[in-house]
Amino acid sequence: MPDTREIAVDYLARVEGEGAMYLKLDGDQVKDLRFNIFEPPRFYEAFLRSRRFTEVPDITARICGICPVAYQTSSINAMEQAAGVTVGHEIRQLRKLLYFGEWIESHTLHVFMLHAPDFLGYPSAIEMAADYPEVVTNALRLKKLGNAIMTTVGGREIHPINVKVGGFYRAPRKSELEGFVDELEWGLEMADQTVDLVAGFEFPDFTMDYEFVALHQPDEYAIVDGRLVSNRGLDIDVTEWTDHFEEQHVEWSNALHARIKERGRYHVGPMARFTLSHDQLTPRARAAADRVGLRPGESNPFKSIIVRAVETVLACEEALEIIDGYLPPDPPSISVEPRSAEGHGASEAPRGVLYHRYRVDADGLIEEAQIVPPTSQNQAQIEEDLRQYVPGRTDLADEVLQWQLEQAIRNYDPCISCATHFLDLTVERM
Repeated sequence: MPDTREIAVDYLARVEGEGAMYLKLDGDQVKDLRFNIFEPPRFYEAFLRSRRFTEVPDITARICGICPVAYQTSSINAMEQAAGVTVGHEIRQLRKLLYFGEWIESHTLHVFMLHAPDFLGYPSAIEMAADYPEVVTNALRLKKLGNAIMTTVGGREIHPINVKVGGFYRAPRKSELEGFVDELEWGLEMADQTVDLVAGFEFPDFTMDYEFVALHQPDEYAIVDGRLVSNRGLDIDVTEWTDHFEEQHVEWSNALHARIKERGRYHVGPMARFTLSHDQLTPRARAAADRVGLRPGESNPFKSIIVRAVETVLACEEALEIIDGYLPPDPPSISVEPRSAEGHGASEAPRGVLYHRYRVDADGLIEEAQIVPPTSQNQAQIEEDLRQYVPGRTDLADEVLQWQLEQAIRNYDPCISCATHFLDLTVERM
């Protein structure tokens, strides 16, 4: 009789929305694998209709408590594009600083609290703290720094309230930002040490052939805006998104899978950004990557933890540079008048490209909204990673296989609320 095993996960706890996974094995062969995350952000598209275009930063910020700046930035980019306006350099720099605060807190939380315990063999960061108290203490301090930047620039660390279409309600004084310099210099050193720490982890021998997609700027590591590019020739303006990307229903899921129309699944996130914008890394970040042998095109998804550490170096380094040259925008926002138009916007959330599209009428009321989170875009690729990862590991005990599948999913940081044991496995043997 064949060695058939079925692993059914009816509900993934502590992920962005509701998720499920089903795996059917026949010996070492994967006969069926389905991965699905039902994401709450889908509902926002409906109740954004008939709201004023100026409301999008405050409404979309509520989609995520960890990366609200990403949702605000992408929505504002779309609305400003629809209105035909462009903010000046000072406002854009302040937006970058706010975004770097989010990158610092999000990457730090993922690296130390969610992913490092996998590599070090702990069920959670709480148990890890007993043996690595200084590491966890420093991680919390670094995360607090990111949150503090978000509070000063955005008005508060969760769902910032100082952000508006056209800029900010208030621009912080330079003296307020200069108060972060000493802590950012410490954070830069801490992030640099983190690169060495995580690069020393033991990584599974596993690589994939990815199509990486990310925003790109010729003169900076893209975060607040840019063109959409890939390592397979894609190079388009964000307004061309719907010409090249589409979302599809699959029969086992109520969530949409995003795909490139010409080729199918793709990968967004730190590894995509690193590969496509390696030449735009800051000097300290590039030196850190070179020191540990991290090269563009890295395709072992487990090494994404190293890239997140490198990006934390970059965030601290660029934040210091922005503060050094900061001139408060005066006024802190530009005037934005509504017009009948369609606007497209994207930015680089910690997890990858976040795309927004809105159709607005002449009175500034939203007629249609589309929001494509990075987790949605990565769903099909996560599923394929699992499909390719399982063969050759089916002789593992159920609890070990469970651990490794969790870790493989966590490579993508599908939601910051994912905690250590989010797979409740049911195994049927025949």
